[in-house]
Amino acid sequence: MNDVVQQVRQELTTAIQENRIVLPTLPEVALQVRDAAQDPDIDVPKMSKVLAQDAALSARVVRVSNSPLLRGANPITDLKMAISRLGIQYSCNLAVGLAMEQMFQATSEAVDRRMREIWGKSTEIAGICSVLAKMYTSLQGDQATLAGLVCKIGALPILRYAEEERSLLRDHTLLDVLIAELHPEIGRLILETWDFPPELVMVPTEYMRFDRQRDTVDYADVVQVALLQSVIGQDDPLNDLDWSQFGAFHRLGLDPSVNAMEVEDLSEAMAESIAALR
Repeated sequence: MNDVVQQVRQELTTAIQENRIVLPTLPEVALQVRDAAQDPDIDVPKMSKVLAQDAALSARVVRVSNSPLLRGANPITDLKMAISRLGIQYSCNLAVGLAMEQMFQATSEAVDRRMREIWGKSTEIAGICSVLAKMYTSLQGDQATLAGLVCKIGALPILRYAEEERSLLRDHTLLDVLIAELHPEIGRLILETWDFPPELVMVPTEYMRFDRQRDTVDYADVVQVALLQSVIGQDDPLNDLDWSQFGAFHRLGLDPSVNAMEVEDLSEAMAESIAALR
């Protein structure tokens, strides 16, 4: 199988270099929101007008603003109130992340199913990231959420490639191996193309490095711990690893043996955070 993986890796790399497989671009609404956020004269009404072009996205921003970590004494009932509570930059990052769901769709039923599975796992990780960043770090919650949403973005070109090379769709094990081995580097290329900040660009290549060492917690640490928390109780090979050896837990200050979804202060927040993103 290693020979096949290397062959497909080379074919994918060559295809990307020759623009035969174009790296995905952000949805138009995400680009508009990001451009608006960079305007020095942007304010809540202007940002609200940009976001309001996508009714479904606007409704989800409002929903997230009412999540446990963000809500105030009074519920948020409209988009302007939501942006006022979240702030311009938080609203921008949240909208960009949520808009990416539009990209996880395919014409092939088999590929579409896999894309939806990956997006579902990404939103679960992102919801946990939001809570972990708030409770255990001084990192920005919006960036942590976005980090979770983009950690598997590199799977998109691989699945697009599989749509053309139908034999890959028939070999589920090989496709799983290809996604696992190739999505980190392709994800980094995508985020570089999208001009994401360096602390997010490195997430796809770093969040699965369990031996990584650094002095302070970063977004890759948060995504890694969120990923591991998301597989507790499941038949997943990650549960066979010795989490006590992973520096990410120690940098967060979270006991590796603790299931955060069973901690009273965290479980409801995580469940509602995940639900808000979905």
